Amino acid sequence: MAGLLGIGLTGILSHQSALNTTGNNITNANTPGYSRQEVQFETQTGQRTGAGSIGSGVSISNIRRLADEYLVQQVREDSTLSGEQEALNSELTRLDNLLGGESTDLSNALNNFFASLQNAAEDPTSLPQRQLVLSEAQQVVNRFQAINQEFVQQRESVKTQMQQGVKDANTLLKSIAQLNLAISESPGLAQGQIPNELMDKRDEKLRQLSELVGIKVSESEGSQVNVSLSNGLSLVVGSNAAQFGTQESEEDPTRLSFTLSNGGRTVNVDQQINGGTLGGLRRFDNEALKPAFDELGRIAIALSDTMNHQHEIGMDLEGDLGGLFFTDINSQEAQRSRVVANGSNQQPQTGQLAVEITDSSALAAGSYSLQFSGDGRSFELIDKATGETVNQGRLPDPVQSEISMPGFNIRIEGGAFNAGDKYLIQPSRNAAESIGLVVNREEDLAFASPIRASAGDQNIGTGEIDQGVMLNVRNPFTNSLLPEFSQQGQLSPPLEVRFRDDAGTLVYDLYDASSGALVQSGDASAVPPVNTFTPGVSNKLFPEEPSDPNYRGFQFQVKGNPAPGDSFVIEYNSNGVSDNRNVERLAALGTANSLNNGSQSFAEGYAGLVEDIGVKTRQSQLDLDAGQTLLEQSTAQRESVSGVNLDEEAGKLIQYQAAYNASAQVMSVAQDLFNTLLQSFR
Repeated sequence: MAGLLGIGLTGILSHQSALNTTGNNITNANTPGYSRQEVQFETQTGQRTGAGSIGSGVSISNIRRLADEYLVQQVREDSTLSGEQEALNSELTRLDNLLGGESTDLSNALNNFFASLQNAAEDPTSLPQRQLVLSEAQQVVNRFQAINQEFVQQRESVKTQMQQGVKDANTLLKSIAQLNLAISESPGLAQGQIPNELMDKRDEKLRQLSELVGIKVSESEGSQVNVSLSNGLSLVVGSNAAQFGTQESEEDPTRLSFTLSNGGRTVNVDQQINGGTLGGLRRFDNEALKPAFDELGRIAIALSDTMNHQHEIGMDLEGDLGGLFFTDINSQEAQRSRVVANGSNQQPQTGQLAVEITDSSALAAGSYSLQFSGDGRSFELIDKATGETVNQGRLPDPVQSEISMPGFNIRIEGGAFNAGDKYLIQPSRNAAESIGLVVNREEDLAFASPIRASAGDQNIGTGEIDQGVMLNVRNPFTNSLLPEFSQQGQLSPPLEVRFRDDAGTLVYDLYDASSGALVQSGDASAVPPVNTFTPGVSNKLFPEEPSDPNYRGFQFQVKGNPAPGDSFVIEYNSNGVSDNRNVERLAALGTANSLNNGSQSFAEGYAGLVEDIGVKTRQSQLDLDAGQTLLEQSTAQRESVSGVNLDEEAGKLIQYQAAYNASAQVMSVAQDLFNTLLQSFR
């Protein structure tokens, strides 16, 4: 009977534990990271008798945690992917809404500006029309600066999210290390009794960490885990945790870089931050925001450059040559701002560099890394987007020189460079921020052309001269005014074109129209011939190559058949205030292909930026949907093993309750037998 009591007692105690475990499963059904637990029963060693072995009851060998490490790892990996895509898509959507919004995009401002120039061409002397041009031009400037400022705000938002993500990651790393220690010190671990709740908490912390950054997890002694980045840099080893940090990027002070501190040593891990929220933010900055800054700046540079050039070769309402319309793209300040010295460059850091825009139509949006090696004079220029070397060579001695690239030159102005020195070259990055309107008076708008031509009164031929096209008023090599335009309000000298017969060939001589002095004589016998005329077709009178000594900064064409003795006078367009030739050319810039080597207009360039961000946004949405689907699937697979099924647990409650009641009945029978036995002795 003592044996029967013992058997019943073991049944009661074991099933009571089973009921408690099942109840714990039910109450934790909605606890994040909880793994279902299961009681494992084991029969106790029986008592041997002459008739055989008699059982002595039941015991609990283990309370098992139902977890599949492969599925847990799969959830972590899918959490990393989903976290990355969620952060990337969120920021891309914000950027896409900014660029494509009707009230925030650049297209409307550009269209209104060039429309105002077209309207002004109809009445170039109208001050209200001129004021409208200035107003719309200022709106273009405001729109460039507003979009750029939105970029800046989003960049700062990304930096704030990075800093918060680092704080969250450090908290999780510390918790994982503490849980490692608690698990290794858990009583009964040596006998295989795993602290289930601590294991669940650690797995949940690891999952949360994987949402922030891609990690690798490996088991170690004492049921601990080691955590590392994808390249193997340790984050948690046993009970010791490293610490993430952020610091101002040595390459680009406007950005943040990630660091990892461990054992008093801090290393830059920017390139190792992949996956998760932090990786997604970093991808957005590199793949979308920086290119958007560069592309917007490229459009601003091209607009400023083309408008400035065309406006400078015009004549304003007071008879003066036009000046800058927008801010100078090659001011000393602008050129110096395009170069950023790396914070890790060796002292004394005396190197002086500047970037000059040489051809805005050939300028590509992008940034470069200029790196020096050897004795500090060998250089390599690397495209930041592709990682490819696009230029390399060796600086002369002394170092003053230029590194030529399509659309821009890197000017080495002086100083010394050390092996390992790096410079960030960003030709267009800040242009949208620095664009400004220089013209501030209606009278200063150069809508007329400063040159004109007229035919001589005694002409007898059928030759006709056009009104000319301005090429430049400045020497493109020195940026100084050409001699023809060095005197304000006049052409120096005004020219008279006289035709004559030279041994049967029609040639023309150039005279100073004010003094009558010969400026250049035509010569059909020279090699090559000078100033010869071909009747019946349109003939250009002047060279158009700035390096030619006879280049004058303008061009006229004569067609028809001038007779020997015919003449034309080319002079300054004095009092030509009603002339609208230059404003028509300014308005035509709105549809001219001024970008991508003459294949794209300003509006098309901006549309390309909007489209690029739109495509990236749509792709990120597809990737996000796919990532979330994978995460849902892996989570469901884990739940099928580790999750709590309330119906199943309810069934177990009934099962264990019945077993508990039956065990109690066994004890009751044993008690009745014992009482009967006692009564037999009374």
